[in-house]
Amino acid sequence: MLARIRSSAVLGIDAFPVSIEVDTHPGLFRFKVVGLPDTAVKESEDRVISAVRNSGFRFPGGNTVVNLAPADMRKQGSALDLPIALGILGASNQLNGNRIEEYLVAGELALDGSVRPVSGGLAMAIAARDLGLKGIVLPEMNAEEAGVVQEVDVIPVPDLHTAQAFFQGVCDLLPHRTDIFRVAEEARRVVPDLNDVKGQAHVKRALTVAAAGAHNILMIGPPGTGKTMLASRLPGILPELTFEEALDTTRVYSVAPLSGQRRSLILNRPFRSPHHTATTIAITGGGAVFPVPGEVSLAHNGVLFLDELPEFNRSALEVLRQPLEDGMVHIRRANYSITFPSRFMLVVAMNPCPCGFRSHPRRPCRCSEGEVQRYLGRISGPLLDRIDIHVDVPALRFEELHDESVSGPSSAEVRDLVQEARNRQRARSNGASSWNAYLDSSTLRRHCRLNDAALNMLEVAVLKMGLSARAHDKVLRVARTIADLEGVEAIQEHHIGEAIQYRSLDKEYWTN
Repeated sequence: MLARIRSSAVLGIDAFPVSIEVDTHPGLFRFKVVGLPDTAVKESEDRVISAVRNSGFRFPGGNTVVNLAPADMRKQGSALDLPIALGILGASNQLNGNRIEEYLVAGELALDGSVRPVSGGLAMAIAARDLGLKGIVLPEMNAEEAGVVQEVDVIPVPDLHTAQAFFQGVCDLLPHRTDIFRVAEEARRVVPDLNDVKGQAHVKRALTVAAAGAHNILMIGPPGTGKTMLASRLPGILPELTFEEALDTTRVYSVAPLSGQRRSLILNRPFRSPHHTATTIAITGGGAVFPVPGEVSLAHNGVLFLDELPEFNRSALEVLRQPLEDGMVHIRRANYSITFPSRFMLVVAMNPCPCGFRSHPRRPCRCSEGEVQRYLGRISGPLLDRIDIHVDVPALRFEELHDESVSGPSSAEVRDLVQEARNRQRARSNGASSWNAYLDSSTLRRHCRLNDAALNMLEVAVLKMGLSARAHDKVLRVARTIADLEGVEAIQEHHIGEAIQYRSLDKEYWTN
């Protein structure tokens, strides 16, 4: 007898429909899964047999063939266990009814028949919605993330027996609905406040400008000056995620091998800080067989912080160029071609030399000029060119360290300024979230017109500092953001002056 079950498999951050076709007929006992299954799917044969029998059902004798259609696409992961088992029950007349045609099914089976969570629950719920199905049946642990998709019924099941009873019509299970407001309260995290950092007013100003326009920023200074503290406080001054951004970010975490991030909607902007020993694949994502998102995608709609930038592998840094330009990373392997979203703010920190004290006012530098140049040379010009704001983080004086007064505005106050600036950018782009850092050439010319004084200042800076065409555009984008923070439409001379100041470290450290 032939039975069909609707399911799906994940590729990248999207799920594509898979039809489980199960055929049983008399003969010698054989259980075969075809349709380009990977190792995890092939191993489902033993799991399914044990789960069916241990759940009190009869596993059919004779020849059983399971086809995963479409047969020309590789199926990965363990999410097909539950639909395969239900298909076997249907083919052996242990499951009847039309209800199963209205639902998409996914879940991993344990040997006792219980259902375990899988990756990509949110992507599968979106696939069920796009297919026009009534709902999706999946593990209880995946219900919270899948319940975000309000257009379909999310039916969580604890085991195979319950799933069979639901489709048989013996029991009715209530759909799970994710309470977005409750999730928001539970997910709300306490971010360290910006005014906890003593001094460094000009660096805080640079972070404010960076947050307002989604600009990339480089901080350079001796050890212990607060670079990491400042970077960790950046998420606290960024606007809260919109629902669309939260859904997009959750899709990435839903397919990532991070079990702790699968249960609900991601409502906090991600802050990723990989170690400098991270490999190229860890940064960009991919894998030989199963594609997983890397750090640039896990930081989507958030912040990617690279501390001790020159210590990173050169190839790992160079692969950042495409995500920084396109907001996505394209990965090609022999078995697949995939695209992950990667629109993030890049924040990098580094010392001015190997020992770290080249710019320290009280501690002498032990590095030779050749060592310094080799150290700085680990960062390529094209990557440096893609960082909008460069700011020096000097050592603090004793008086600043022991100043008991509040050091500058709080994160909440800065976040309000940033939100107002972004609201102006959204209004300028007719409601789209097109931040200044991502303006294309035609939009840049339209929104960044300069008066004669500002234009002359920019021309002198380009000639004297040797700025590239890309750096020229970066200065204009930063100046546009500074004007938005002031609430003015016309870019003035002092806006250009501040934006040029954020490119002066090129000349001080690298040009010489």
